[in-house]
Amino acid sequence: TQRTNLAADYLKLTVLCCSAGRNQPAVFRFDMTSENKDSDTMPDPLLIQESGEVYRNPTEVQMSQIVLPCHANHCGELSVGQLLKWMDSTACLSAERHAGCSCITASVDDIHFEHTIGVGKVVNIIAKVNRAFTSSMEVGILVTCEDLYTDRQWKVCHAFATFAARRTEAGKVKSLKQVIAHTQMEQMEYSLAAERRRMRLIHAEIITDLLSKCQEYQDAVAAERTRVESVELVLPPHANHQVSTFGGQIMAWMENVATIAASRLCNAHPTLRSIDMFHFRGPSHIGDRLVLKAIVNNAFKHSMEVGVCAEAYQGGEPLRHINSAFMTFEVLDSDRKPCTLPRIRPEPVDGKRRFQEAIARKKIRLDRKYIISCKQTEVPLSVPWDPSNQMYLSYNNVSALKLMDNRNNWVLASEKNKVRLYTLEENQMLCFKVEMNVRVSAEQTFHLLSDLRRRMEWDRHYESCEVINQADEEDTIYRVATPSVTKGGKGKDFILLASRRKPCDSRDPYLIALRSVTLPTHPPTEEYTRGEVLCAGFTIWEESSSVTKITYYNQATPGVLPYISTDIAGLSSSFYSAFSACSQFLLANKDSLAPKPSVQY
Repeated sequence: TQRTNLAADYLKLTVLCCSAGRNQPAVFRFDMTSENKDSDTMPDPLLIQESGEVYRNPTEVQMSQIVLPCHANHCGELSVGQLLKWMDSTACLSAERHAGCSCITASVDDIHFEHTIGVGKVVNIIAKVNRAFTSSMEVGILVTCEDLYTDRQWKVCHAFATFAARRTEAGKVKSLKQVIAHTQMEQMEYSLAAERRRMRLIHAEIITDLLSKCQEYQDAVAAERTRVESVELVLPPHANHQVSTFGGQIMAWMENVATIAASRLCNAHPTLRSIDMFHFRGPSHIGDRLVLKAIVNNAFKHSMEVGVCAEAYQGGEPLRHINSAFMTFEVLDSDRKPCTLPRIRPEPVDGKRRFQEAIARKKIRLDRKYIISCKQTEVPLSVPWDPSNQMYLSYNNVSALKLMDNRNNWVLASEKNKVRLYTLEENQMLCFKVEMNVRVSAEQTFHLLSDLRRRMEWDRHYESCEVINQADEEDTIYRVATPSVTKGGKGKDFILLASRRKPCDSRDPYLIALRSVTLPTHPPTEEYTRGEVLCAGFTIWEESSSVTKITYYNQATPGVLPYISTDIAGLSSSFYSAFSACSQFLLANKDSLAPKPSVQY
């Protein structure tokens, strides 16, 4: 570590072993320590490479705005519509910086607004491209608020938007260059972007499984009373240099009519809390008339969902569907606590469908917030599994393993015959990983390790293993039984969700992620003590066509710790025996046929 002579007492030097040695340049990070800094949400203020040059992500765009009265609503707080415009503009500039051409907003993931922003505060927006796919890219957007008088900063929201490169005049789609991740944080976001993309593609399909019966309430407010329709003319200030309407401008108009619809239900000024994931279905241009329609779909005890639709037309042409969005509002009392809202009586036909779908979307919002947004320390080890939350549990499962794989502060505990055991103690949680190389192709290694039923052939801790639910081709739920670690004691059993992923490109590994879930059909039994796994699994990297690096990870929860404590303490080397047996198993079966049809990957 080279010394620097930056004369600042509040800077400390931390060496980042970026990208786990995968031929990425080393980067040094200086963390600014301040009593008012939120270290969980604020970006690194300074990054310096070995050459001494300050590193900055080439796609990063920053925008800072003082909130003036003209930006505020009736409460003296920044209008969410104005914030959405700023966010979209910043993200679009970042996307265009990477693509080298004009880009359009394709979709925006769920946005949850954690705080409001008052007049006089400074809004800081940072956007950068996390990952580029063939013709689209994910842009991460961080919004923070700054109080100039107290030097405090806090997170307002964190969003992910997808931008697509505009087609050329010849109608060809531009192929985007890959994003090169230089820091640990960039490597993590690059890896997780692939999982978020999977979730976007299947998001609409989840709704169909959640529709429930419409319940009628007495003294309910007719939904028709909340209906709002407005028309906006797209003028040059509303459009970009390609004469297409800014996505942020459309979102701002939609937020405006949604707020009016929500106000008509509660006869008060509502607060926008979240916006569901949505997709832009087509562009609009200067001269278009944008018809914006909003109605309250359903009202729950303390929140309501407003559906908004944007359609465009020009002249006598038919309406073009531009976008639909679903926004969740609350009404706060003088103590900033949510008020109880009146119930909604849906209008006939389409109203009942929207009423039912709102219930389904609320279930999805709760699942996403509970499973994905909460910190791991706030979520129980085992979350109930059902088809409606499968996608989010699978995302949580894979992302937890990817986060562990991107950690750079592992400590080598022991090594025997090129099988290495590492430990990591952090936040009162002990993690370990075992690493080795085998002369078997990465794809075949993935197939052989994916079926947990075959783990009994090399792991003595697996007494039995059965498939209890084949959710889909990538997710399977197993029941695993393990022997007792003490003579005469009970064994343990685990209900494990196994999520498998093939690499999106050469910079991704094969993944087999494991975590505990609960199923009502398989409650704990007297014969076994129910154990829980927070995060475990394999990453499989292709070193060459015939050599594969296998890394096994596990967060040592109380149910797992007795099986590996002697290894970590250096009192035994059973980890070496197990993974030597794993290596022999892979070598003996490397020429076997593809997996059985019952477990497809």
